[in-house]
Amino acid sequence: MITNEMIHPELRKAGKFIRSFIPHFRPSTFRKANRMLNLMKGKCGKGIFYEQIWISREGSQSTDSKLRLCVYRPLEQVANATGILWMHGGGYGLGIPEQEEGVFRDFIAESGCVIVAPDYCLSVEKPYPAALEDCYAALVWLRDNAPSLGIRADQLMVGGKSAGGGLAAALAIYARDKGEVSIAFQMPLYPMIDDRMITESSRDNDAPLWNTKSNENGWRLYLGSLYGTEEVPAYAAPARLNDFHGLPPAFTFVGSIEPFCDETANYMERLKEAGIPVTYKVFDGCYHAFDTTSKKSSPAIEAKKLMMENFRFAVENYFAEQPVNK
Repeated sequence: MITNEMIHPELRKAGKFIRSFIPHFRPSTFRKANRMLNLMKGKCGKGIFYEQIWISREGSQSTDSKLRLCVYRPLEQVANATGILWMHGGGYGLGIPEQEEGVFRDFIAESGCVIVAPDYCLSVEKPYPAALEDCYAALVWLRDNAPSLGIRADQLMVGGKSAGGGLAAALAIYARDKGEVSIAFQMPLYPMIDDRMITESSRDNDAPLWNTKSNENGWRLYLGSLYGTEEVPAYAAPARLNDFHGLPPAFTFVGSIEPFCDETANYMERLKEAGIPVTYKVFDGCYHAFDTTSKKSSPAIEAKKLMMENFRFAVENYFAEQPVNK
């Protein structure tokens, strides 16, 4: 159990409110949140270019034949820009690309990059592999449209927070195995990657915003009939991966008192063991998504600074040529 004293002093007030407002996420919570978030679709603030594009979902598990992509880029386009495929968070069951606009603005201000964010199929509509299929289709679209988007094809990155981080990690594995698209860098921030909940941090955790009960409900929805079996592939839960070789360099951060702490650290260490360049930090006393819920706190400010430093380093140093035969 997570006591108030275990929470970082700057996060306690927000944590207390979150605990009282959302004790844990249920399927009904996902659906209610989605109804509210859907009001934000198609909206973006001033200062960056934003457009929506619909692509075909050929062979997808989704009930909708078209996948919506949100494209963000600077008003004055930069030549040979970095391309980022960014997956939103929400426990695989809620969320839209537009909720991540603040992060997109930070990346664009830093490098003039182009960001493509898929409105992937949520688990309340269809379970795995629908979301992964959508994200991979978006990645292929990003690769194929690199020239028209003004991005360099040898610097495609993937990233996301929470479930979006889980999808980013899964996509890196999936793309490696398919051999059709090369990813230069991955940013799975405090990712949701282990359905088994066997780590110490994932058990009996009642931290604010996302806890053990929320985690179990989220995985049940996402995995469907696979939940609780040994048939769950690493494409669904990346922590189950055995072979880490050939994956792209990675950056992440995570809070020390959130359910994903141990699985995130373990995943990064296994990448390191495979010789993959990795940078990550565990923020003491921080719960899930502390950087979003308490943006002005010192841990959030430090986390953002660390993320931007590693992103800048990746832009300057990490490249991956696309396969000749797509």
